[in-house]
Amino acid sequence: MELIQDFNKIFERISKDKPLVHHITNYVTVNDCANIILALGGSPVMADDPKEAEEMVSLASSLVLNVGTLNQRTIESFILVGKKANSLGIPVVLDPVGVGATKLREKTVRSILDEVKLSVLRGNMSEIKNIYGSGGIIRGVDSIDDSMKGGKEIALELSNRLKCVVAITGATDIISDGDKVYYIDNGHEILARVTGTGCMTTSLIGLCCGTKENPLQAAVMGTTIMGIAGEKAYETLENKEHIGTFRVKLMDAIGSFSIKDLEKRGKIHEV
Repeated sequence: MELIQDFNKIFERISKDKPLVHHITNYVTVNDCANIILALGGSPVMADDPKEAEEMVSLASSLVLNVGTLNQRTIESFILVGKKANSLGIPVVLDPVGVGATKLREKTVRSILDEVKLSVLRGNMSEIKNIYGSGGIIRGVDSIDDSMKGGKEIALELSNRLKCVVAITGATDIISDGDKVYYIDNGHEILARVTGTGCMTTSLIGLCCGTKENPLQAAVMGTTIMGIAGEKAYETLENKEHIGTFRVKLMDAIGSFSIKDLEKRGKIHEV
C-alpha cells in the first residue's frame, strides 16, 4: 500500500528529527496536546504572547493554531505567527473550534483564513460547514451536526477554495487536498466523551506536517493514529464506562503506537 510507505517515511522523520510543534492553542486542552506530541516522539511548545511568538515559531517545524479559548493576546498572535510561519515555509494547521458560535470567533477564523496560508484545516462537520458557507449547527464549541452527508463535496470544494488540505473529523473522517479524497473509518464513539480529542488530533496532524512530507498524507496519518489509538484504548478498558481511565489509556496507546498498527488496523479508503 503506497500510503503505508508514506506513513513509514513520516514515522522515521518524527523519530529522527523530533519536530518542534509550536501551538497557540486553548487552555482547556493545552496539556493533553503537549503530551500527545511527546508521546508520539515530537516536541511541543506553547508560546502565545505576541512579544515572543514570532521568535518561537522561527525555531519550529510546524505551527498549530487553535481558537478554542479566545482572548485579545492570542488573536493578535494568530496573525503575527501565521504570517511569520508562511514567510519561513513552516506548515500551518488551523483548528477553527466553535466557529460560528459567536461573532468574535467567526471574525477571528475569517481573519486567519484571509491572512495566513494554511497547510491543513481540521474541524468537525459543523465547523467546516460554517467555513464552507452552508451553516453547520454549533452549541458552544460543540458540534450537534452529526451528519457527514455531502462531506466529500464540501471537502473537495473547500480544499480547492482555500488551497489547503481539508480534514473533516467525525464518525467517518473525510480528508481531501482538492484532488484526492480519503475516508477513514477508524475510531470509537467514546472519543467524543473526552474533552480535547479533536484538539489532540489537530496536534498529531501538526506533528506529521512538521516532517515536511506531503500535508495530505500527514493529515490522513495524524487522523488515523487518533482513531486507532481510541480503538486500542477502549479494548483494554475493564469497565467500559471509565472515561478517566480511557483518557490515560488513550495516551498510552499513542505512546506505544507503531507503523504496524497502521498496517494492521488502518481503515483508509480513497474514493
